[in-house]
Amino acid sequence: MSATARQHGSGTTQTTLTDKQRAILEYLREHADSQTYFKSRLIGEELDMSAKEVGTNMKPLQEGEFDIDVEKWGYSSSTTWMVTA
Repeated sequence: MSATARQHGSGTTQTTLTDKQRAILEYLREHADSQTYFKSRLIGEELDMSAKEVGTNMKPLQEGEFDIDVEKWGYSSSTTWMVTA
């Protein structure tokens, strides 16, 4: 499946994602309930990335048109993301 003009859920997106961004998006799609919180550190552990890499790669997921909404939520020991399907 191409990262550009992908069909998934509610329509087509024109956003081009890197391999890391696609991996994070797929992880969030697979694990999100109607509303779920994720820590960058824990996503990174699952995907063999650092928490910093996850945080850096979340911006296109926040700004793009996808079938999930991503919002930065908290900054305790690791950034927390609220993901709404």
